[in-house]
Amino acid sequence: MSIPLLDLKTQYLNIKEEIDQAVLGVLASGKYIFGPEMQTLEKEIASYCGTKQAVGVANGTDALVLVLKALGIGPGDEVITSPFTFFASAESIAQVGATPVFVDINPQTLNLEVTKLEEKITPRTKAIIAVHIFGQMADMDPILALAEKYNLKVIEDAAQAIGAEYKGRKSCSVGDAGTLSFFPTKNLGGYGDGGMIVTHNDLLAEEVRKLRFHGCSTKYYHDEIGYNSRLDELQAAILRVKFRYIDAWNKARAEKAAYYNELLAPLAEAGKAVLPYTAPEHKHVFHLYVLRTKMREKLMAELSSQGVASAIYYPVPLHLQKALSYLGYKAGDFPVAEEVCSQALAIPCYPELSQAQQEEIAQIIIKALS
Repeated sequence: MSIPLLDLKTQYLNIKEEIDQAVLGVLASGKYIFGPEMQTLEKEIASYCGTKQAVGVANGTDALVLVLKALGIGPGDEVITSPFTFFASAESIAQVGATPVFVDINPQTLNLEVTKLEEKITPRTKAIIAVHIFGQMADMDPILALAEKYNLKVIEDAAQAIGAEYKGRKSCSVGDAGTLSFFPTKNLGGYGDGGMIVTHNDLLAEEVRKLRFHGCSTKYYHDEIGYNSRLDELQAAILRVKFRYIDAWNKARAEKAAYYNELLAPLAEAGKAVLPYTAPEHKHVFHLYVLRTKMREKLMAELSSQGVASAIYYPVPLHLQKALSYLGYKAGDFPVAEEVCSQALAIPCYPELSQAQQEEIAQIIIKALS
């Protein structure tokens, strides 16, 4: 048995004819940057998220940097975010010269613990980046209430959560802006890098469009120092094909997760593992299925010996990363995030995974942890 963590080859083969036609169409067009495929994808994503604007950029990290820059956030400012996420969530804050400020996570959802947010707000706080980890949106209402109280901006880091919902509203439509990543492993992933900023704010979108193209509103006339961050036509064309399937793929991911929860319920009941939790009024799209166990190394070794891939998300919380040591955090500052980092393990969960494969994986897990 050999089961990858994600099977992108099979996904491609299932839609090969459509993908190949889209790529060949772009090659034949002679338009490779800022063309009709990107422009149409922007409109499609905005419509899907229920927002007025979407702006394609080079990757998900750039999306965060550009939206922070467009909001005027920079040196002397603070931005609150989670210590349990991919590095880009905090890296982007540092890139614009602001200071990342961390708040511990909720032990069930693994998103920001909203009850601990207010105590971290200072006169220097300008924004909150709410990370929608593993495909489930953060608890947005309390975040929005605090943002209104203290005049803060709210950015949704939805790199892992396209199509996720909170009280009937899709990710990227709740805050001042949302950011998406189209890295190949994402639920909607290209065959290279790509990202997008989604917002209701026309002026913010206009500023991001200028920033992504060297600070230009008119070619060769530079109003400000900008960036070179463009979503190319090949990636946009590929993403437009895959976008047709996003709801079906997300539904399949959720079904796979529900089946895992059923198969692994005895371990959870026995206290041997903590399974993913979906909060009320949330639609979880399961970018990753992450369980937690104190016997992670044993489980990883057993899965590997049987040909099943697994991966740790994330081995080190952001406040303990060497690159952010200048912030002065130490072990013990965010105990929930630290504990989760020591226990979390992602197992295969993607649309092409069969029930028989899931049953085999579950058997290995149950044997290893029992």
